[in-house]
Amino acid sequence: MKTLESIAAELQGYDPQAITAEGVNQFLSRLVEPVTDVEPVSVFEALGRVLSQDLVSPISVPPHDNSAMDGFAFGSDNLVAGEPVQLKVVGTAFAGKAWVGELAAGECLKIMTGAIMPAGADTVIPLEFVKVDGDRINVPAGVVSAGDNRRLLGEDLMAGSPALHRGQVLGPAALGLIASLGLAAVPVFRRVRVAYFSTGDEILSLGEQPREGAVYDSNRYTVFGLLSRLGVEVIDMGVVGDEPAKLEAAFLEAAERADAIITSGGVSMGEADHTKAMMKKLGDVAFWRIAMRPGRPMAVGRIEGSGGSAGAILFGLPGNPVAVMVTFLAFVRPALLRLMGASATEPVLLQARSLEPLRKKPGRTEYQRGVVSRDAAGTLQVRTTGNQGSGVLSSMVQANGLIVLRHEQSNVAVGDLVEVMVFDGCI
Repeated sequence: MKTLESIAAELQGYDPQAITAEGVNQFLSRLVEPVTDVEPVSVFEALGRVLSQDLVSPISVPPHDNSAMDGFAFGSDNLVAGEPVQLKVVGTAFAGKAWVGELAAGECLKIMTGAIMPAGADTVIPLEFVKVDGDRINVPAGVVSAGDNRRLLGEDLMAGSPALHRGQVLGPAALGLIASLGLAAVPVFRRVRVAYFSTGDEILSLGEQPREGAVYDSNRYTVFGLLSRLGVEVIDMGVVGDEPAKLEAAFLEAAERADAIITSGGVSMGEADHTKAMMKKLGDVAFWRIAMRPGRPMAVGRIEGSGGSAGAILFGLPGNPVAVMVTFLAFVRPALLRLMGASATEPVLLQARSLEPLRKKPGRTEYQRGVVSRDAAGTLQVRTTGNQGSGVLSSMVQANGLIVLRHEQSNVAVGDLVEVMVFDGCI
């Protein structure tokens, strides 16, 4: 297991007092190691889980050539270029039951969607394209070509080929694919456990009476939502006040119960509370000033467990509500996906044209709350939500993405392309 000091030595230009956003992710990619424990789960339990090994298809999908629609199946040898064709209907093929026999020249078979293609047939013409005349159909010239409307055996997957790959986060389509292979269970990495709590004597929990100088805790609930969307096992430890004994007990309990710990508050450079001191006492922790906006202060490292526990990765996030969400999306979420064993961890960034000028100083990465839409031509465009203060949580409700302005980037003019981290599926 690498120490923070050894990881820092690997990174060129590492400076904890001015680390870049890119440097944070480089550091975390070296710090966080994926879980290795594996368990089988049913298809109904597999949504959002991470596949622990390649899944090889035991069968071909589809298992036979079949019709892609309701119509008439026949051999393409019957087609004559530029001329209509008349065929005799000799039977009907239904889905789920093979038609017995073989079509001869000049014959066709009425066929339903999904029905096995009969011997002698390689083409299907839709019902609406033909004129039925008793036991015969008239196929107009040029409406169908050889092989049309036929699904081939193994067109989706061939037996013995990889259907899904290790590290894939299983979504709804993957569940359907697994079921189509006849598999009732799949091997996945165990669910990652994440404990989180807010810190500070000024924090009120819901149900407490307001008091001067105190604020209701919002971070606990946004972090809960972010973690729940990610599919980890969430351990809510509430609010912990600025008392050394309580903080120590909370960190030790979290390190024993969880793979990762998230705190909010208590990591700023001028903090007078005990959170930073306790982090240093109980683990190998670095405190950063990140060249970013919002969310400059952040702590990261490991908290040692007691009683034989391996301990937990620590993410000490800033206290401002928007900064908590931005640092989670930019750094913590990719790190937790890596911890979960996922192969794809970085957020997908789209390009959109800015609808307004954006002021930006080179030398820091900025994450501005944005609203992405499409213009009449279908081009993505984005505007900000207005006030970008790190305490304006309502702006995160209005936004559907973050405008990501890179470290060396400067002012943005109207119409310039910018990168956008879209929220869909994250918050």
